[in-house]
Amino acid sequence: MLPFARVTIIGIGLIGSSIARATRAAMPSVALTGYDADPEVREIAERLDMFDDVASSSGAAVIDADLVILCVPVGAMEAAAREFAAELPAEAVVSDVGSCKAEVVRALASALPNATIVPAHPVAGTERSGPEAGFATLFHKRWCILTPPEGTDALAVERVAEFWRRLGAEIETMAPDHHDRVLAITSHLPHLIAYTIVGTASDMEEVTQSEVIKYSAGGFRDFTRIAASDPTMWRDVFLANREAVLDMLQRFSEDLSALQRAIRWGKGDELFDLFTKTRAVRRGIIEQGQDDPAPDFGRTHE
Repeated sequence: MLPFARVTIIGIGLIGSSIARATRAAMPSVALTGYDADPEVREIAERLDMFDDVASSSGAAVIDADLVILCVPVGAMEAAAREFAAELPAEAVVSDVGSCKAEVVRALASALPNATIVPAHPVAGTERSGPEAGFATLFHKRWCILTPPEGTDALAVERVAEFWRRLGAEIETMAPDHHDRVLAITSHLPHLIAYTIVGTASDMEEVTQSEVIKYSAGGFRDFTRIAASDPTMWRDVFLANREAVLDMLQRFSEDLSALQRAIRWGKGDELFDLFTKTRAVRRGIIEQGQDDPAPDFGRTHE
């Protein structure tokens, strides 16, 4: 039995279009409806035939849905939910894909006070955006973290979990605040560091932009990939999760100062111990299947 029969996706970017493609592949009998505030995006979605129907308004999109997934930036979540609140069926479950959850729980509860809400965060993505960037296997063997508020109907949570399992995801459940602290260090801070490093390189007067591009080593290229992520989405993530991000940034700054002192005073043993510890973390990520074990992150070489 399918967990849901009529799924509506609000926001047809990388994640929204990937959910549509993955649902088509895993649950072809599910009726899929899509909506995006941008009419050009709706036209692309129709051309790519991702949905059974691309609605012209969010209210029309949700009117007979049993699952509505908000795939919009965190900062737009409340406004997007208010747009369809009057047309939302009483029995529908509302979920999302936002990268921070405490603010999403607050926003959706405010916009949809009588709805059944099961927030979710599929920990997957690429630096690309838009409806043409999605692909059906994006969520395979990736974690999807559910953060239902206290008192959420257990059957609704299990239905959302089963939906994501069928898209290939592994399921974990966390409290919203705990999720935000975990993701602040594993996702949000790395993005902030990448934006900073690439921004510093582009602003250096003694190194031209052409030299930065021409002589970029593998590590810097990986930072540029992260720093190419959607700016609207990440602006909203940092502002919505500011307390946890600032807390982790303070801890990182202290560790960076300690590393700076070790380099200045030639403390090679401290550097060696740190680098040994971080190698072990990398091995653990590979052992759990969360990245490619091939050298150079799986890049092909002539």
